[in-house]
Amino acid sequence: MQREIVTIDADNKRLGNLATEIATILMGKNTANFEYHVDGGAKVIVYNTNKLSIHPNKLSSKVYYRHTGYPGGIKSITADKQMAKDSTEVLRKAIYGMLPKNRLRAKMLARLVLHKNDITK
Repeated sequence: MQREIVTIDADNKRLGNLATEIATILMGKNTANFEYHVDGGAKVIVYNTNKLSIHPNKLSSKVYYRHTGYPGGIKSITADKQMAKDSTEVLRKAIYGMLPKNRLRAKMLARLVLHKNDITK
């Protein structure tokens, strides 16, 4: 199966709108022969994720949680700190939540390539 390669510039695009667009392409919903049980989506390359547009209220109020595995090991980080640390992870988590919760999710997410800066330089 020959997959299409879609390149997207994230410069000044809203986080949610961009994540929705990418999730649709990864699932293959934009093709004429879409089926839920078939992994027929395209490969998506996104660059300039450090220039994503996120509302200032969301930057301070959105919190990402993870657990270390130890008792009392819950860790949290706000969206503005995560954007400064690794902007690709913010977009990856948004797309991850929009993909179907089944065995195909990992395969779809494996076709996603994210770059912080412009790839032409």
